[in-house]
Amino acid sequence: MDQSLTRIDGSAGARRHFRYFDYVMAAFVTVLLLSNLIGAAKLSTVAGFTFGAGILFFPVSYVIGDVLTEVYGYAHARRCIWTGFAALVFMAFMSWVVVGMPPADSWDGQSAYDSVFGQVPRIVAASMLAFVAGEFVNSFVLAKMKILTAGKHLWSRTIGSTVFGQAVDSAIFYPIAFLGVWDTKDVIAVMITNWALKVLWEAVLTPVTYVAVGWLKGREGVDVFDTDTEFSPFAKSDPS
Repeated sequence: MDQSLTRIDGSAGARRHFRYFDYVMAAFVTVLLLSNLIGAAKLSTVAGFTFGAGILFFPVSYVIGDVLTEVYGYAHARRCIWTGFAALVFMAFMSWVVVGMPPADSWDGQSAYDSVFGQVPRIVAASMLAFVAGEFVNSFVLAKMKILTAGKHLWSRTIGSTVFGQAVDSAIFYPIAFLGVWDTKDVIAVMITNWALKVLWEAVLTPVTYVAVGWLKGREGVDVFDTDTEFSPFAKSDPS
């Protein structure tokens, strides 16, 4: 741990007001919503490899999730995860309402609107369940690894937590969304491929994570360790 930082435990961190936390939470929710709204509907082919365009940016939400847990602790990350989940629910509801409204006779964009914003309930449910489960596993593993490594080797816990978090995310999303629609072998192949790509993307972004964590810790002046944190996803997480 940087000797210029004050070490505090998880309960003290949960009660502390941080200067930049709200901005990081806003970035987390923004990336989450936009990657689902803009990236999820498009397939792209680059160098003969076809993939969902959202994979380029959705893992950034995991990077920000790592930063949240590393800098602010599990309790603050928990607040962001539930905030992001609530935002996803509202986005899905708003899309369903707006797409379902009858178009004006003079407007001819309904088919395009349907193709971009129309949502299959099964896929929406899979996405939401996968997100909340994967993010909580990611945050839990990172918080526990931080204690085990005494705050050293940040790269090991950011990548390690993503290995587990994205594994849970993929293991929930693809079977719920596509089993019975795709061949089982295709579901398994896409699930493993996307998990590997997301972990690789996390590894590539490790230098960015180091810069963000170092800058935020320096500005906040603390290093939070979740030594006495209640890790239930449903525990009270608002600072008091």
